[in-house]
Amino acid sequence: MAESPIREAVTAVLHHGDEILMVRRHPALAAFPGYWAFPGGKVDKADSDAPHRTTPWCAAVEPRLVEALARELREEIGFDLDAACEAGDVEAVHLFGNALTPPILPVRFNTLFYRIDLKHRPKITLDMGEVDQLRWARPEDLHAEYLDGQLLLAPPTSASVALFAAGGGTEPANVALEEFHKERLPIIQAVHGLRKIPVRSNTLPPAFHTNCFLIGDEGSNVILVDPSPWNDDELDALTERMRPFGINEIFFTHHHPDHNERADVLARRLGVGIALSADTSARISERSPKFFSGLTQRLVNDGDIVTYWKGRPVRAIAVPGHDEGQLALMSADRAWCIVGDLIQGVGTVVIHKPEGNMRRYFESLERIIELDPKVILPSHGLAMGTTFRLQETLRHRRLRESSVLELHRAGRSISEMLDVIYKDLDPRLLPLARDNIESHLDKLREEGALV
Repeated sequence: MAESPIREAVTAVLHHGDEILMVRRHPALAAFPGYWAFPGGKVDKADSDAPHRTTPWCAAVEPRLVEALARELREEIGFDLDAACEAGDVEAVHLFGNALTPPILPVRFNTLFYRIDLKHRPKITLDMGEVDQLRWARPEDLHAEYLDGQLLLAPPTSASVALFAAGGGTEPANVALEEFHKERLPIIQAVHGLRKIPVRSNTLPPAFHTNCFLIGDEGSNVILVDPSPWNDDELDALTERMRPFGINEIFFTHHHPDHNERADVLARRLGVGIALSADTSARISERSPKFFSGLTQRLVNDGDIVTYWKGRPVRAIAVPGHDEGQLALMSADRAWCIVGDLIQGVGTVVIHKPEGNMRRYFESLERIIELDPKVILPSHGLAMGTTFRLQETLRHRRLRESSVLELHRAGRSISEMLDVIYKDLDPRLLPLARDNIESHLDKLREEGALV
């Protein structure tokens, strides 16, 4: 897996009085959907043609970066940086850090963070295609909200908020994510107290990793969710990375190998048992009869408390469809929900027999949408703010099903449906697309829609 090229980006923290401005990225965006962030974006080639500005603070900043800052502020929140400078409303601009996106992500940025001190709170006009909410708040309040697990933040953003809450942000400081370059297996807390470790796994393209989650208050049942290292070297690295955390149990969301490969070896090394649904246990045992040899199993049912997070129960939720025994995990306050392969941030979910059922998959999507957790955490890709992506997935699947039904009534074969519905798909994935079409037909047959 080759590392992605690194692009330049800028971020602006507008500061007035004792408050800073944050915006929520639109849940439909591909990158960091539904995250709270600061206005900003990538530096475009056209920014290099920008004229040199005469404002004193601009002298220390490359003109193309100033242009990128001004453009992003204008486009995202309707704030005219040049006009504010001319009116004397900009008191100071401080470069306070940078952050380099880790190699595990498909698009990487080296982002420079600027704090802009304002005399007056500006009028804001949101670009609803980019951001859908804004808030002015004290950094201390934002930091407390994040520590309570109620604010979805990318690591550089949470580091910036913590810096401001501690009274910093006027001098260059380190908000770079050095741990991503020092640690082979980085730990990411977009939701505080919910540690995500992207582990290289033998999963389906375009994904390369399965998200492994570490959850549990000190003194409660600390669980490791879906460890599935792709080779022995990755297993060794994961073992050593996890030893200091006092893990009590490994939890499987479902039986597919990219969620539990080599997890039996890891469990024996750590001296812990495995929690999972009865269906998942049976399917893994059938695939690998010696998998659970010498290991304690705890069978988990819908509604069972699995652990505690920030004093709140974390319960299992049955979400069959992709896999009959699949379990999600959700905090009692619905701050977040780990959904396994109910949805993916990278690629698409495949429904195939014998463990898959499209009708039950639709029902599971509907169930989590109705529960309405604030953050969705899939097994592949980034966390997502709100249930927007679940709703869009359900809408898309319904449209796909309508196409399948229409083509079936027109007498088209499954192969002919593939040519119409998946005409631009990577040929390697066509067998999986066929599975999805067959599952749609099975659902329509169950519901009596096929004659």
